[in-house]
This record gives sequence, structure tokens and C-alpha cells, in this order.
Amino acid sequence: MRHLSTGLLIATLAFAVTTRADAHCQIPCGIYDDELRVQLIEEHVTTIEKSMNQIVALGKETPVNYNQLVRWINNKEEHAQEIQDLVADYFLCQRIKAPESREGTPWEQYVAQLTTLHQIEVAAMKAKQTTDLANVEALRSLIATFRTAYFGEAAGHSH
Repeated sequence: MRHLSTGLLIATLAFAVTTRADAHCQIPCGIYDDELRVQLIEEHVTTIEKSMNQIVALGKETPVNYNQLVRWINNKEEHAQEIQDLVADYFLCQRIKAPESREGTPWEQYVAQLTTLHQIEVAAMKAKQTTDLANVEALRSLIATFRTAYFGEAAGHSH
């Protein structure tokens, strides 16, 4: 029985160590670049847009190529999930910090950042659910709003 318990403990530890570390390790190592994270989100939006266009085009074909259709649907959903994961795991968990006081400009900036990040999460969810390109435009607009709220008014768009 003891060998079984030891084996179970080792298996549990191995699983815990190997599960999901792709967004960020959540250790304040300082090697990740905030601007690059925003650019990655923008790339995911572009991929979602292409996927939506492909889904619509493939849906009009006769006969419908369901294999390709499913692949594009999965691609769209995976990239929308990547946006949600980056926002939650990187910005919400690690980068956005509540100010000590609930008054003044720091608090207003904090609320603006949180609000915009939540709206990005919802827009990404809606992008999963539909092929409506309005959700892509909403994501782009919200990312621009977040860029300003996070980096400041003078933040440039560096592509």
C-alpha cells in the first residue's frame, strides 16, 4: 500500500509540474515584455478574422468541406482562448495592481484598465461564438483603448 501511495504522489507531482505553463509561469521574473503581449493579442485577433472569413467562405461551398470547416472553427476558438488566457494570466494576475487608495487618478486608471480587459475577455468569448466580424472590430478597438490606458496617452503602436 505504501508503494501505491508513493507512486500516486509522484504521479500527482509530475502532473502538477507539467500542466499549463504556456501563458507565463507567474513568477515575477521580469523577462516578459508588456508591449509584446499586446502585439500577440493583436496577432490572435488577425487570425480570428481570417478564420471567420474562411468559415463563411467554406460554408457557402457545395459540397461543404466539413473537414476544413471544422479546422477553421477550431482555429478561431483556440486563438480567442489564447486572448482570454493572455489577458487573465498575464495582465489581470500579474501586471495590473490595485493602488493603495480608492481615490484619484491611480484608482481611475486601475478601473479603466480592469474594465477594458474585462471587455476584451467578453469580446473574445463572442468571437468564439460567431463569425460576426463586428467582434473582431470590437477587439481591435478595445485593444487600442487598453494600450492607451496601460501605456499612457503617448503610447505608440509598434508593428
